[in-house]
Amino acid sequence: HALCNTLKTITNRCTMTAETLSAAQSRGELLDDVLYRKVNWRIIPLFIICFLFAYLDRVNISFAKLQMQSDLGFSDTVYGLGASLFFVGYFLFEVPSNILLHKVGARVWIARIMVSWGIASACMMFVSDEFWFYTLRFLIGVMEAGFVPGVLYYFTQWYPGNRRGRVNAYFKSSICLCGIVGGPLAGFILGHFDGLYGIAGWKWLFLLEGLPSIVLGVVVLWLLSDKIEDASWLTADEKRVLLERIASDPKPDSSSRFSDIWKHPVTYVMSAIYLCLVMALTGLLFWMPQLIKSAGVADTFDIGLLTMIPYLIAAVGNLLIGSSSDKRGERRWHMAGCASLTAGGYLLCAWFPGQLLPLMAGMSMILTGIIAWMPIFWTIPPRFLTGLAAAAGIALINSLGQLGGIIAPFMVGRIKDLTGSATPALYMLSAVCVMATVLVIWGIPARYYQVKQ
Repeated sequence: HALCNTLKTITNRCTMTAETLSAAQSRGELLDDVLYRKVNWRIIPLFIICFLFAYLDRVNISFAKLQMQSDLGFSDTVYGLGASLFFVGYFLFEVPSNILLHKVGARVWIARIMVSWGIASACMMFVSDEFWFYTLRFLIGVMEAGFVPGVLYYFTQWYPGNRRGRVNAYFKSSICLCGIVGGPLAGFILGHFDGLYGIAGWKWLFLLEGLPSIVLGVVVLWLLSDKIEDASWLTADEKRVLLERIASDPKPDSSSRFSDIWKHPVTYVMSAIYLCLVMALTGLLFWMPQLIKSAGVADTFDIGLLTMIPYLIAAVGNLLIGSSSDKRGERRWHMAGCASLTAGGYLLCAWFPGQLLPLMAGMSMILTGIIAWMPIFWTIPPRFLTGLAAAAGIALINSLGQLGGIIAPFMVGRIKDLTGSATPALYMLSAVCVMATVLVIWGIPARYYQVKQ
């Protein structure tokens, strides 16, 4: 009887200890959530706004085309090549830019990137022939090179792996915000500023959307802190907790030298997947207004309003899918599902050309798949790269992937010139997404999909 009582007492104490530990763990997670909420509000809104204008300055040419092409007499092939040349500059200078960011610091380098691309984008208003069209599109790519991988690398310095899926999703939701804000804004500028002071609407578009990037560059210089240790807006205890969370992350099984990025076959698989992703994105991004116009919508403001719908749907899908991936600690099937959804969207657009309702449904599927795919994708490289190798490796993957931005817009324009229809190009883009799905499922080792919970 005494032995039974003793065992019961030990069992009760063990149960109480387990409950106490569980309660302490819950309190710790709650405190972490409060702390990371503070970090999020400091960092994420600023980068969302910056990325918004990065995308506006990158894709406003798709709306400018509605007036610019006829004013300057450009063919669809010329337009497609000009849209693609942005990615040539981006490709060539992406890795050098991110290496410099690692050495100089994110605050100064990202500010420099934003000011220089804002100036180059505003100068697009002076385009008068093919040469300057091609030259300035190339220069915008050169100046913007390093921004996205720089921000993604910056996140690795502030967030542990189990929080990056959501953070990347918040950041990439700027693409949705660009579509929601950018379409109506571009339509309004083209419709209401056209002819003001004798200046064409498309010239006003480049000027008014380029100048804010310069201002934001100054804001980044003022608000950002390069490292957790440098953040004056955090207390000493908060810095300690954040550094502990970063330190507790599983370390990649590699060193941090630049040469390490070439040692991993998965680097090339990731680059191939990202090339497919970028082809799928830019194939739609630079042609969306034209596809809507081909469905019988003539007014530029109405076209701008209609482009909002796929982005609104994608914004909701992006946040839900990113949160689901983090909560379940699962990357592979979430990413493969996004790629498959994108492939299905392109098929729907190809099956019903010129029909507005199926076209809008298909474009919503495409954008939801792509925009939710991106943030999950970028949680993988830090699993096998660290330090300088992470900065350079993320830039390399992004840079090689941007070749898709060279291929897709030119391909769609060329096919449209040759056949009079974009439908064959839509089938090709669907096949590209199927190929990406295969690579996601079988091309990346399972250990890189594991997430610490």
